[in-house]
Amino acid sequence: MMGFLQGFAYGLFLSCLPWLIIGMIEPRLAVPVDPPTRWQVLLRYWLIIPFIAFILWATSLFGGFGPTLGGWVAGLLAIFVAIPAERGLRGWLRRRAERRREAEREAAAARERAALERKAREAGLAILDPEQPPVGADELVRALCQTKGDLLKARRPDLASQVDRIYTRYTHVNEVLEGKFDARELTFERSLNLVREVSWTAVDNLNTMASVARGVRGVDVENVRGRLSRQAQMTDEERQALERRLELVEETETRLRELGARNEAAITALDDAAVAVSAVSTDRPRASVAANQALEDLRQFVEKAHHYGRQGE
Repeated sequence: MMGFLQGFAYGLFLSCLPWLIIGMIEPRLAVPVDPPTRWQVLLRYWLIIPFIAFILWATSLFGGFGPTLGGWVAGLLAIFVAIPAERGLRGWLRRRAERRREAEREAAAARERAALERKAREAGLAILDPEQPPVGADELVRALCQTKGDLLKARRPDLASQVDRIYTRYTHVNEVLEGKFDARELTFERSLNLVREVSWTAVDNLNTMASVARGVRGVDVENVRGRLSRQAQMTDEERQALERRLELVEETETRLRELGARNEAAITALDDAAVAVSAVSTDRPRASVAANQALEDLRQFVEKAHHYGRQGE
């Protein structure tokens, strides 16, 4: 055993020089880390591995001098075998860490969703279940459920909460209209169409938000910032790529805020219409004035929303 160990130490020591030369020419071939550098090559093949070989050789001297051929061959091949093995181990550890971070992000998104839904219930909002639309739901409500599911899959429960707010306003305005007007009246049909058009505008915005948020779902911002904090250990090309990822995230958040602001305008328009219509006394001769004003405001909002939509294309 000591003879094998002694031969292994000799072979390991002699293999350091060719691997050092290979690593200085192309660090990626000799160092199984990411990103590889020549400093790591020097540290590994000029200090660490020669020191390990010296310790093994000194230990083997207790059995006398007599290196075996098998030990020599094993020592010469040790680094050749260890590099892909270490690269595979590091890759497995990296993937496991990524899965752990993904699970943590999913758990954080679930906690945030639960907290937002709890606050929504306390505020009197109706909570939509993406997997089970309400009984008798119309096409718009089913579209809201689909959009909420897409936003939750993109791990954006903060944006999904807007769906519940829009759904609550939509159902409330419909209830107000049904309570104030007869379903056979032209005013009722006209106002209901405007409310639906405003709500569809919000649905379109939410669908766009889900698509935009899905585009940067795989970007781990904390990980990217952590890697950028170690700029001395990366190439200029890698640093520029990481900085570009952060720019994409920032551009995406700006876009989401713009779309969210449009949805807030839609919610305000629905609130204004609900307040104005609910204040109407339908048995008075001038009862239609406030209702017509509310409908005119909705119509102007729809025209403005269409204008913004054409600008965004």
